[in-house]
Amino acid sequence: MGLDLSTNPNVIVTRVKLLSSNWFVLRATTFEFRHRDGSWSTEERETYDRGDGATILLYDTERRTVLLTRQFRFPAYVNGHADGYLLEAPAGLLDDDDALRAVERETAEETGYAVTDAQHLFDLYMSPGSVTEKLHFFAAKFSAESLTGTGGGLAHEGEDIENVELGFDEALAAIGTRIVDAKTVILLQWAESSRLFG
Repeated sequence: MGLDLSTNPNVIVTRVKLLSSNWFVLRATTFEFRHRDGSWSTEERETYDRGDGATILLYDTERRTVLLTRQFRFPAYVNGHADGYLLEAPAGLLDDDDALRAVERETAEETGYAVTDAQHLFDLYMSPGSVTEKLHFFAAKFSAESLTGTGGGLAHEGEDIENVELGFDEALAAIGTRIVDAKTVILLQWAESSRLFG
């Protein structure tokens, strides 16, 4: 995390225990917490630090379509998703770059499309009860001319990603059935509320 945890006078961190750093970092933190009534309690929370990420809605307003990806997600599979394959907006973690560069890189790796005009929308904490990740949301146009690579993800990371182009209305109607990924739902609802497609 690398954050200054001394900025809130109602929180005093007393112990941090590293539980795992195999894939990302899992910590158990003990802290003193001052409640609204002034009383203090000792609390312990586990936090999973996987870094921050970026995601993007690729859209074609002329054809009223969005470009999503389809890939296997093991955590969804073991938590009841029938086959584990999710329809998602392209996304990935920030490496040593900023959110814009990360989303451009991840879009090219996953879809083969080059992004040159991404619009930053907002930043959200996706699961603040246990995961430290902040996700940066973007949107950008895509077209046949912006297809510059093969996509599919990085084979050495076990990725096997397929492009899925859907009509915008079809994608909206699929929320909660075929589309159950939170970041993708948020981006589709942003597009609807901002009247991106008119």
